[in-house]
Parts: sequence; structure tokens; C-alpha cells
Amino acid sequence: AAKNCSRDWNATITAKGSKHEYNNIVQSKTINNNNNNNSNPSSSSTATPYTYTVVRSPEANAFVLPGNHVFVLTGLFRYAHNEDELASILGHEMAHNLARHAGERMSESILMGILSRLALVLDPSGLLFSVLLPAQTLLVSLPHSREHEVEADRIGIILASEACYDPRAAKRVFSRMKEDVGGGGDEGSDDGRNGSSSSSLQPPEFISTHPGYDTRLTLFDMWMPEAMERFNKDG
Repeated sequence: AAKNCSRDWNATITAKGSKHEYNNIVQSKTINNNNNNNSNPSSSSTATPYTYTVVRSPEANAFVLPGNHVFVLTGLFRYAHNEDELASILGHEMAHNLARHAGERMSESILMGILSRLALVLDPSGLLFSVLLPAQTLLVSLPHSREHEVEADRIGIILASEACYDPRAAKRVFSRMKEDVGGGGDEGSDDGRNGSSSSSLQPPEFISTHPGYDTRLTLFDMWMPEAMERFNKDG
């Protein structure tokens, strides 16, 4: 039986909000929050309570904005059929803020802007710039975007399990999305996007901002034992 606790997202975030808490969960990055003893890089993500807004729209999507504002489009309920399944999506979106993904994208954008200007200085013809831009997208931006989604998936199911939501719900949601696009294993948006699309319209994973459904479902299987251990733990 699951542990006895209230399903309180904000309490879970306060207790587990620092990205440093997931240093042993997210192996793809080195987390160091101890460089500045006078500040906590994640404080903005933990001090402000999260707000949740439902937007009437046929699009199946969800997103989070700075300031801890989560938006869910009603088309998403084609795939999220109960509270646990909705919680898996909310956990994913909250994880983006906790992991400071928006800040990382901004830093990347600034760096690429500098490199682009430098390319134009070195080669006023624009030839170097025309090569740099697609190379940056393919080799830097898209892989980083997919890395962010994987990180948010993993932290999200841990957040859900800590808040007493069944982490297995995440796999059910993405399985429905995969079935809805004809079993395609390519692009998987945060929340399915267009449920009527066919697998033939899905781009290959290496040119997508999100991992494919097959990739995400396989990773959920890999992470699930730890998530279930947290879900079933007392206290």
C-alpha cells in the first residue's frame, strides 16, 4: 500500500525542490549548488507556490512559465484520464522549472548569438554563418532540448511519487499518445500535441525537440523501480 500522506505538490516541492536533491537521479549533468553559500539557485522555484490554469483548447499540451505558472490545455485529457495521470504531466512541467531549463536555454541562446556575430565578422559573406546556424541547431539545441525533456521526465515521476501519485501513470499517458499517432516511435511532444497525426508525419528523433515515444517509455521502465520504492515508502 502507498504511504499515508496528503497529495500536496507545494509541500513536496519545498522538501525536494532543489535540483541538487536529484544529483543522484540525473546522471547526465554535474550539479553544484555549493559555489555560493549565500544563495540557492533553485530558491525561485521553491519559494513561490505553483499555480495551475486549465485552458480550453483541442490541442493536447501543457507548459510552465517562469514564476511557477503551469498551464494545461484541455485536449490533453484525451490521454490523462485520472488524477495520477494528470499528476505525471504536472510533475514533468514543474521539473522543467526546478531544473532551471529556461535559464539554460537562455544562456545557450546568448552564447550562440555571440558565435553568430563572430562568424559574420570572420566571414562577411555569410557562408560561415549559414553553416553554423543549422549545425548549432542539429548538434547543440536539439540534443539539449531532448536532454531537458528526459531530465524532466525522470524528476517528474519522482516528484509525483513523493506526493503520493502513482508514477506508473506517466507510462500510461505516453502509451496512449503513441497509440494515437499510429504506434510511431519518433517525435513525442510534452503532451502529444496533435492527437490525430499519423506516425508518418512524425520527424526522426534526431531532428526533434523531444525524445520519441519508444525512448521515453523505455526510460520510464528503467526509472520505475526507484520511483515505486519512493511511492510505497512509509512517511
